[in-house]
Amino acid sequence: MMHLLKLQDLTANQINEILNLADQLKFEKKNGIQHHLLAGKTLGMIFSKSSTRTRVSFEVGMYDLGGSALFLSSRDLQIGRGEPVQDTARVLSRYLDGIMIRTFEQKEVEDLATYGSIPIINGLTDYCHPCQVLADLMTIREYKGGFAGNKLCYIGDGNNMTNSLIVGGIKMGMEVSVACPKGYEPDAALMQWASENGKFTCTDNVLEAAKGADVLYTDVWASMGQEAEAEERKRIFKGYQINADVMQVANKKAMVLHCLPAHREEEITAEVFEAHANEIFDEAENRLHAQKAVLVKCLGE
Repeated sequence: MMHLLKLQDLTANQINEILNLADQLKFEKKNGIQHHLLAGKTLGMIFSKSSTRTRVSFEVGMYDLGGSALFLSSRDLQIGRGEPVQDTARVLSRYLDGIMIRTFEQKEVEDLATYGSIPIINGLTDYCHPCQVLADLMTIREYKGGFAGNKLCYIGDGNNMTNSLIVGGIKMGMEVSVACPKGYEPDAALMQWASENGKFTCTDNVLEAAKGADVLYTDVWASMGQEAEAEERKRIFKGYQINADVMQVANKKAMVLHCLPAHREEEITAEVFEAHANEIFDEAENRLHAQKAVLVKCLGE
């Protein structure tokens, strides 16, 4: 049985297998070829954090694969009223074929996998966002033809996105650079791992990090749950933006990615966003195809 709890758990070969299957499923969907690989299967989707792309892509993905998806708000589950996660895991394992959970603590995802008997998929935690980064890697490969020789640069908060991008980029053989304000760096253990397993740098200098980059990536300055810090973060993160100056020092054919939603004129200028909108919305679409591949790998094999 396969879970997707965090990208660290997957080998480069496993990531490639997911991306290859995602490419195949995308081709089939575009050409009207049905692929009911999960007929009769039911996915439970637990949401402690609200979502646009995660909910719609998983729900449509299960429909495309011939299965069904059940939306489970934490407000409506006993887990939201104090039922231990291990009890929820054991009950839902008797009803469902798999669970996708979007929540705060990574431990909650890990506990579901420990105590349940069905595949668990991490739809996002405060620690990592593996589904998003699989879609990002799929998009980079579509535009760049591969990973080797490419430099991925992330600018902004060292958050869950950064953690997963570091792992995905290094595992697939890319150079990875990160620009964050001091005190807002990614997970220290992950940075240590990246330095030991590939070419990785973390700096507070945006232009230094972006120099020669083939892929530029950013995210909002204040993530879900950090709304109270939004004004302070605007002050701290001022300048940690993908703009014309950053594009000047990156490679001429550099692509720009954003996991969305985007706050134009904060982490990215409207000019750069619109110039690279095709890449960004292909990336958003690829959430559907990459997650369908994950669903097949987890629930179908």
